[in-house]
Amino acid sequence: MSLVKSTATIGGYTLLSRVLGFLRDVTIASTLGASFLSDAFFIAFKLPNFLRRLFAEGAFNSAFVPMFAGQLAVDGKEQARRFSSEAMSFLLLIVLIVTAIFILFMPYMMFLLAPGFESNPAKFALTVTLTRITMPYIIFISLVSLLGGILNSGDKFAAVAATPIIMNLCLIIIPFFIDRWTPTGAHGLAVAVMISGIAQWLWLVYFCRKMGVLPRLVRPRLSPDVKKLLLLIAPAALGAGVAQVNLFIDLIIASQFPSGVSYLYYADRISELPLAVIGIAVGTALLPMLSRQIREGRHAEAHHSQNRAIELSLFLCLPAAVALIVIAEPVITVMFQRGRFDAGDTVATFHALIAFAIGLPAFILVKIVSPAFYAHRDTRTPFKIAAFCVLVNLVFNLLLMGPLRHVGMALATSIASWVNVALMTMVLARRHWFIASRNLLTQIGRILLSSLVMALALQVGKGIADPYIHMGEITRFTALLALVLLGLSGYFLTGWLLNTMGLRTLARRWLNKLPVS
Repeated sequence: MSLVKSTATIGGYTLLSRVLGFLRDVTIASTLGASFLSDAFFIAFKLPNFLRRLFAEGAFNSAFVPMFAGQLAVDGKEQARRFSSEAMSFLLLIVLIVTAIFILFMPYMMFLLAPGFESNPAKFALTVTLTRITMPYIIFISLVSLLGGILNSGDKFAAVAATPIIMNLCLIIIPFFIDRWTPTGAHGLAVAVMISGIAQWLWLVYFCRKMGVLPRLVRPRLSPDVKKLLLLIAPAALGAGVAQVNLFIDLIIASQFPSGVSYLYYADRISELPLAVIGIAVGTALLPMLSRQIREGRHAEAHHSQNRAIELSLFLCLPAAVALIVIAEPVITVMFQRGRFDAGDTVATFHALIAFAIGLPAFILVKIVSPAFYAHRDTRTPFKIAAFCVLVNLVFNLLLMGPLRHVGMALATSIASWVNVALMTMVLARRHWFIASRNLLTQIGRILLSSLVMALALQVGKGIADPYIHMGEITRFTALLALVLLGLSGYFLTGWLLNTMGLRTLARRWLNKLPVS
């Protein structure tokens, strides 16, 4: 399957998931607002998700997928399945131990994770309770990450990309049915998080069994392959999860500010839409492809795949970042300002969104450049770069938290991500693991120019649309949609004139295929 087709498959399902995710977040914002309950739930939701992204999706998959894809290509399905069974059993043992430790010692860990909650005993106690409910989610979602890596290695992207849809449906539907039996809406959401992990795991078990690659539960042991996997995982735990480490540092510091956790959560959810649809989609499709190309010695093809992935990512993410910076206020107003989420919450959230949007291209490019290290079985270099970037993030957090409060947290994360991608690219280029083509540099210039034209169009359109953004639901959504369409029109029209990514050529080919009357 081609990179573009694989990305489209993953991105399409991810987009559907994010639409449902927005519906979920709109419901949460309307019900909980930016309040005591929302702060507690978001910490309880963030912790297992942080562990999932850092250790399961991040470190584990970054090490597991290249090894599994290589064995699948060279040694065959049975050998790859044996390795995946050993890896799954060892992963399950580790995750069970970690989950039990967190549940038992959660009150003490909360002093580290959300120290700002200590001054409010009721809020602190609620956060501990909700986090204990959500922690078993990490067990099932870690297995989901492993099964997803197996399916992605076999170019079966659709089932994996659809799993977040299940989670969002659970968080929308389940609280409605169990509301009468839970003390608060936050408790219902926490239960729904746990159930969604089980549902996603059962979903992928079905597809792995159908494909004939479902790993078996065996006695956990340190086989040679598992030892090799662990050696790769150790440094990758920070290398692949630097963005998550930085975001979690933001949350720890943001807990010092009233509703700071909630403001960062809502802003992050908006910025995560292009990150998931573009960055994660391209990165997920690129890693097994690069692993096979490098394993088989096709280095020229690997360089082409990397260049193409960067072109495609920037073509989609740069206009998204520019748009979020220019129309951050109407986006937050339309998406969240209703119920208990008031105008003051909108102002605090859209400023954080602008800060996250500044780093959006970097967040996405990290997903594109890091697979080159993992495909070469090098997880130490991303670890070293990530460790430095965590320090950069912490320094800027401390510098900016005074004047900018929670917005400083988001801006520090963006700065650290740009440092991360710059250092990674420099190392790859020095080792000749990445060679930027002339076409890539040309395309970046065209994409930047098209994005600037779009920004001007959005700035003019925002002034016209502003009165309608504060009217009824249908009017405000229509006004925001009109703004989005205006921006897209300006971007793609300029892109067509410049023939960015071959748009003019593709259009002519499509027109030539139309039937002539």
